[in-house]
Amino acid sequence: MAKFRGAVVVDIEKCKGCDLCVIACPSKVLSLAKEVNGKGYHYSEMIRPEACIGCANCGLVCPDSVITVYKMNVQ
Repeated sequence: MAKFRGAVVVDIEKCKGCDLCVIACPSKVLSLAKEVNGKGYHYSEMIRPEACIGCANCGLVCPDSVITVYKMNVQ
């Protein structure tokens, strides 16, 4: 059975920091950044990229569709 690793890409300038993606992540990969974007929001970022399973729950719950999830095979 193939193993997968995921990668989450957030458009930080469009993220409003609603925290829904952080709550939806079963692997606790995401967190809100201490820095703010151009609009003054704490944006979502990966804090544990090695734990991402590529489930895309974060992208599904994002109300502004600013999250893209990539899934890669790990050999």
